[in-house]
Amino acid sequence: MFLNGSINMKKESIPFQTIDWDSVAKTEHRGERGTSFWQTVQFAGLRVRIVEYSAGYTADHWCTKGHIVHCLDGEFISELKNGDRFNLKKGMSYIVSDEMSSHRSTTENGVKLMIIDGDFL
Repeated sequence: MFLNGSINMKKESIPFQTIDWDSVAKTEHRGERGTSFWQTVQFAGLRVRIVEYSAGYTADHWCTKGHIVHCLDGEFISELKNGDRFNLKKGMSYIVSDEMSSHRSTTENGVKLMIIDGDFL
């Protein structure tokens, strides 16, 4: 069972547990436009989040961190700083390692994502 939003252990020592996302508090993060809401579970070297972007959301920065991103509901565009744009819909994912591309997310109608990142990327 997941307890109190955080377990600090070595990444190789995470025991089996479930996460009741309904019990994980949401934090609000303003974008360039719109708002994102994060539910975060933090382990040593590993972060797992459910992230919801409001309709009209655009990130307020270009991110260079690596992620595994899976679209749970809705649709969004992952825009790369070089101008490439990737449209992702429910059921689609992307993966990128740290420092491999500068990227940011935008969505017209809102989206719900699972985002995993950590030292392994």
